[in-house]
Amino acid sequence: MKIVVNGATRALETGVSLADVVAGVRGDASGKGVAAALNGEVVARSEWPRTSLSDGDRVEVLTASQGG
Repeated sequence: MKIVVNGATRALETGVSLADVVAGVRGDASGKGVAAALNGEVVARSEWPRTSLSDGDRVEVLTASQGG
C-alpha cells in the first residue's frame, strides 16, 4: 500500500500501524515529544499501536522543539 508521511509517498506492507510509522520517522518507538496525525486528526499516543493504516492515508509526525 502507499501512504503519505510528512508529504512524502511511502510504500508499506499491509498491516502497518501508526506506531510503526512513527518509529520509522523518529528512529525509535518511544514517541516522547512527538505528536501524530492521521488524515488530519491527532491520534493519542496510546492508540498508535492499535491504529492501522490504509492505502492513501496521510500521516503527519510532528516533533516538539525548543529554542529561543
